[in-house]
Amino acid sequence: MRATAVHLRVPGVAGESRVLLSREEDGVACVLLRNPPVNALSRSLLGELEGRLGELASDPQLRAVVLGGDGANFCAGADLKELSSIAPADAPEMLRSALRAFRSLDGLAVPTIAAVHGMAVGGGLELALTCDLRVADDSAKFGAPEVAYGLMPAYGGTQRLPRVVGPAKAKELIFTGSLVPAAEALRLGLVNKVVGGGQDLRAARDLAHTIGQRAPRAVRAAKRALRAALETGLVEGLERESALFLEEVAPSADLAEGIRAFSERRPPKFRGS
Repeated sequence: MRATAVHLRVPGVAGESRVLLSREEDGVACVLLRNPPVNALSRSLLGELEGRLGELASDPQLRAVVLGGDGANFCAGADLKELSSIAPADAPEMLRSALRAFRSLDGLAVPTIAAVHGMAVGGGLELALTCDLRVADDSAKFGAPEVAYGLMPAYGGTQRLPRVVGPAKAKELIFTGSLVPAAEALRLGLVNKVVGGGQDLRAARDLAHTIGQRAPRAVRAAKRALRAALETGLVEGLERESALFLEEVAPSADLAEGIRAFSERRPPKFRGS
């Protein structure tokens, strides 16, 4: 039986948390953005997000992370009101603080899943793209409308979007600022699954629990090998895959348990060792 998530209050601006953290069985953690009405990526939210992700990165029991948004939207991107009050000289530090939060998400050793409903645009799209997998409610809309406001994607969108949907479609979405609905996002490969009835968070959690029941060392090694597929050539990637298997997976107790459980026709009990 899966544990019911209990949101933990963490320090935030004026005592109010912008990021909620909950932990469930199977080593699953849920991170929920809460900055109404659209979960804009303010400096305070980004700072808290970096902190919460840092906590998770040091948790040896962690097996999967779900990232969602409270309220009617996943995340509508940067806080434009806050941006309008920033002096040009302060822009570099604001960008660096945002990129630190995104790197904290990107650097997690375990699979990450974005649960998307409502708007995932601008920095919200970039945040979803930073996750390994994306599950969307059929209400979701995705887009990179920065050029409509005199901006451009600066949290990784120009790099991650073409890797997911291909260069031509990424250029179209970024140059026009057009939004795509969930069904189109699924066709483009931008999301892995579309669900109805506001069930994106539940579906993402179910997927995370499925991952959490697999051999942790093997999943982490597979994630590192998959990253190599995107960052290196084929020959180097194949060498990296072999090294990870021989160094991380082959000597593990989980591998022996998996083989033993298969022969005994029972579910394996992986311990991450």
